[in-house]
Amino acid sequence: MKLIVKVFPEITIKSRPVRKHFIRQLAKNIRSVLRELDPQLLVSGVWDNLEVETRISEPKTLQAIIERLGCIPGITHFLQVDEYPLGDFDDVAEKCKSHFADRLQGKIFAVRCKRAGKHAFSSVDIERHVGSQLRQQCGAAGIDLKKPEVEVRMEIRDQRLFVIHSQHEGMGGYPLGSLEQTLVLMSGGFDSTVAAYQMMRRGLVTHFCFFNLGGRAHELGVMEVAHYLWEKFGSSQRVLFVSVPFEEVLGEIIGKVDNSQMGVILKRMMLRAATRMAEQLQINALVTGEAISQVSSQTLPNLSVIDAATDMLVLRPLIASHKQDIIDTAYAIGTAEFAKHMQEYCGVISVNPTTRAKKDRIEYEERQFDMAILERALERATLLPIDKVIDELGKDVKVEEVSEALASHVIIDIRHPDNAEEQPLELPGIEVQTLPFYALNSRFKELDATRQYLLYCDKGVMSRLHAHHLLSEGYANVRVYRPA
Repeated sequence: MKLIVKVFPEITIKSRPVRKHFIRQLAKNIRSVLRELDPQLLVSGVWDNLEVETRISEPKTLQAIIERLGCIPGITHFLQVDEYPLGDFDDVAEKCKSHFADRLQGKIFAVRCKRAGKHAFSSVDIERHVGSQLRQQCGAAGIDLKKPEVEVRMEIRDQRLFVIHSQHEGMGGYPLGSLEQTLVLMSGGFDSTVAAYQMMRRGLVTHFCFFNLGGRAHELGVMEVAHYLWEKFGSSQRVLFVSVPFEEVLGEIIGKVDNSQMGVILKRMMLRAATRMAEQLQINALVTGEAISQVSSQTLPNLSVIDAATDMLVLRPLIASHKQDIIDTAYAIGTAEFAKHMQEYCGVISVNPTTRAKKDRIEYEERQFDMAILERALERATLLPIDKVIDELGKDVKVEEVSEALASHVIIDIRHPDNAEEQPLELPGIEVQTLPFYALNSRFKELDATRQYLLYCDKGVMSRLHAHHLLSEGYANVRVYRPA
């Protein structure tokens, strides 16, 4: 299979050195993301297009290659093609006929040709000749350049002919690694996940910073969605997941700060801590999922006071977005289901929160706060590579495992729906239910408490983690299914 990758249009207007840098980075990212599927994958091209070629013919792997390419920042679309040496007009018509004859019978069609290089003919010349031949030889109903039922597409570059089978859309943006790095303040909800995606799509390497207000279950949920985002859109780069224990900070705020000012001060403490982590990692910008006036802490006066807590640049890609637009994007990128089942740990719910914070008042309230508590939180922060984060979490978790299920057991397949659908778990005589890991904690209480449940996932790590959490919540009827 051969694919022609078309780069994001904004890349093509850059200066020559910048354009070459972006294209080289994109080629490197493609190799990195697809290496697992095809170690012998060929990626070539240095200017306006990249050519990706694999000798693998297995349909499932080819489909996986197409799906992964569609999630690599920097690609606007890519074409699946067959390549031939450029012959005369009749030869080109014959090549197009071999691919499109069975699709043209009784159909209205058009021929489209793009050229690059020097030729004695124009694109229109070859379109007319090929169109005339195909109409005569393939039983087509006619030609309509405006509203054809079938498009016969080709590209001619110098002395090469590419007959185009299909076009697949990319996500656009700039290649990851071609721009700077950012640190996203991650809560796991709709807003922060979409904000992280927007940064990744723009080519910014995105690290994740989580402030833990809700214990192990909240941390696990945010790790899962951060890992999902990285694996789907950013796996060409190594990034970190930073977790900062913030329960004690929250307790100090609740005990020392006036109720109406708590939300703003909590956000300022988070910015201070994130700034310290970013400086440690040599990152020059923070990212939040805030949208103007979505909640009380996000009014312009409050955001201004919040930003005053740091000298670091704070980016807000969703600042003018409507909530429904954010939710729609979350569904499109696959984070909505995570967000819907993520418990809200807003931490501070003021009875009458201020919407017009005054810097002097906030600074007065913060003088009541023991800053040593913030320092302790930073000292206890953990930094893990995002690709290792789930494995590290599950390393020391001990839960009873079962290698053979009985008829009385119910196996719960907690894999992502895409994986469960692609490779369904089927065991004769055993009841198998699908309940994705991101929904398990919130919906387990709805299950029949008299049954015995075995959690299943591919590697056994996620199932151990979630079983351990459910056991700690008081559920005694859960174990892990690990077939021999």
